[in-house]
Amino acid sequence: MAERSAGYRTVPHTADVRVEAWAPSREECIAQAVLGAVNGFLDTSAARPVRTHHCQLRGDTDEDLLVAVVDEVIFRLDTDNEAPIAVDLTPTDAGLDARMTMCNAAEVPQIGAIPKAVSLHELLIDAGPDGWRCSITVDV
Repeated sequence: MAERSAGYRTVPHTADVRVEAWAPSREECIAQAVLGAVNGFLDTSAARPVRTHHCQLRGDTDEDLLVAVVDEVIFRLDTDNEAPIAVDLTPTDAGLDARMTMCNAAEVPQIGAIPKAVSLHELLIDAGPDGWRCSITVDV
């Protein structure tokens, strides 16, 4: 992982979507994990933004916050049929302030199974000398 770089990749995982992400900051790392999870089931490369979704997410640990953001994405997909194409996270005293630019999921190609939940198995988020890294598995 190069210093100051950010990104994600999906890795092989039996019947689920597994994403590894990295970034200089915790918030950007979580945002990259979210985009990786979304791009595991939707092709958002030509997505058109329809609105900005704003919410406050709480968590006692970095792992709790990672799960909370991905859970919010799954909830929005299930209730509003929208998915984020950009994610901006700002730390707060209680957790994270999230602003997500949403697309209509029905207007973009579905390339994988729709997620149902976040798995707590092998959940990881930590800081190292090159920045932050996280791994998450999304049950489909």
